[in-house]
Amino acid sequence: MMEGMQIAFGLLGGLAVFIYGMNMMSECLQKAAGEKMKSILAMLTRNPLLGVLAGALTTAVLQSSSATTVMAIGFVSAGLMSLPQAISIILGANIGTTMTAQIIAFKISDYIYLIVFLGFAMAFVSKSEKVKNIGQTIFAFGLLFLGIETMGHVMKPLASSPVFTNMIAEVSDIPVLGVLVGTLMTLVVQSSSATIAVLQNFAAQAGPDGVTSILGLAGAIPVLLGDNIGTTITALFAAVGQSKNAKRTAVAHCVFNISGCLLFIWFVNPYAAFIQSISPSGPEVEVISRQIANAHTIFNITMTCVWVGLINKVMVPIVMRIVPDSEVIAEENPMEPQYLDSNLISQPSAALQLVAKEVVHCSDIVQGLIGNTRELLKKDDAGLLASIYEQEAVARNLHERITEYLADLFSAGVLTEEQATQTAGLMYVLSDVDRIAILCGDAARAVQEKMDKKYKFSKEAKKDLEKSLQLVEEMYHNALSVMETGSKEDVKAIFKKKILIRDLDISMRKAHMSRVSKGKCAANLTVPYNKLLHIIDRMGNNCVNIADTALKKVNLQYFSALEA
Repeated sequence: MMEGMQIAFGLLGGLAVFIYGMNMMSECLQKAAGEKMKSILAMLTRNPLLGVLAGALTTAVLQSSSATTVMAIGFVSAGLMSLPQAISIILGANIGTTMTAQIIAFKISDYIYLIVFLGFAMAFVSKSEKVKNIGQTIFAFGLLFLGIETMGHVMKPLASSPVFTNMIAEVSDIPVLGVLVGTLMTLVVQSSSATIAVLQNFAAQAGPDGVTSILGLAGAIPVLLGDNIGTTITALFAAVGQSKNAKRTAVAHCVFNISGCLLFIWFVNPYAAFIQSISPSGPEVEVISRQIANAHTIFNITMTCVWVGLINKVMVPIVMRIVPDSEVIAEENPMEPQYLDSNLISQPSAALQLVAKEVVHCSDIVQGLIGNTRELLKKDDAGLLASIYEQEAVARNLHERITEYLADLFSAGVLTEEQATQTAGLMYVLSDVDRIAILCGDAARAVQEKMDKKYKFSKEAKKDLEKSLQLVEEMYHNALSVMETGSKEDVKAIFKKKILIRDLDISMRKAHMSRVSKGKCAANLTVPYNKLLHIIDRMGNNCVNIADTALKKVNLQYFSALEA
């Protein structure tokens, strides 16, 4: 009984260290690779073959096909990627994830503690963020193998247990049972890399003769196929509540792995013989880990070759039939963000691209808000007034949601120093955009107060207010241009217009008092008129702030490597 508990605890502990090391390595690799991730993802916009390559490279960096799949689903949901593009990424991700099994197949047990120490020393001693990330990656790599070594050590007594060997013999003889075992294992652990690592370690245990594997390659392949099916559950969970195309992307992942299993399950023995013929020779227990890794890689490469040319003609129609278009299309809620996806918090390069899109979306709403406010100053319109209040509420809610999302990114601790600096600048810009939305609402409320009291501005006053607000509208447009391009010419234009607004403010106040003295304007209009002038002046200041922050601290091009 005690021995059984020790085996169970050792297996669970080793698995925990392995998963922790793998997740830590993924996070540190992201920080170390940082901006290269965006270049890899940018390749996917060209054609399916490059999409496959981008998916494979991204997964090799992230060390997780689930992370890449979740990223693709997020991009599809945000409208930054088409369904065929996302499917090509997922095909590549299935190839990229096999690199973990290939790494595990290396026998480096004699160097594990040296790797752990070297990684720790680099991370502990260095003050450079990049070197720290590399050190933590090496440290996590060592932990990953420490977990594997622990699992392998506690599994050895199982090989001599008659009950266990009889159970394994049944799984080996019934491929469908092996597929079921692999699927259930991955459903529980939520990581195909982890369950394949367990499979490699278990298969490396010697049977009664001390030479052959307790499981054998023919017995391991069905479990491997089941692991591939089980990993699709993460994609399905990520697609819950997402757009139709996001759900179709997740279903495409399932179709890919299930179709592969249905094809290969009939040829387990010939496939095992083929893998053995191309893998290193030697005692089975010493080479089976590499054989399993090769079986995993060739399975995914083969299925990718089968599907890559059939994405548009076969895969897309299949997933559209499984997830059909609804007859009644629900209207988009303007209060909800169009691009943000909480599933991507752990992938900052991807998450920040969505944030950049959402900031542009929010900024465009505010640009329309300024235009409507200018129109309201020309004519008192109750419908326009209601529209301004609605736009203000939408812009303010988006500002709040984006800020919360960025705060989650900061608290997750996944941002590099450069990403954190750029993100902080983005938050400053967003604050000024939000203030302009509030000021537009304040202007509308000032106009409403005038309407309620049945006051009317003179034609000259209206013309001056409209001219001043038109300058603000142009300044805001220039400020967004600075944010997107970093143009210094636009900055100069903003400062020139700000001086014009200041001069206009002085002349408009004098002109108003002159009209009042001549009886052309009512004296009781002075307060709402001056309030509007003050609001316009503050809006101009916010436009200057946006341009200044954008020029010094943030550039949307930094975030936007991926375009639809």
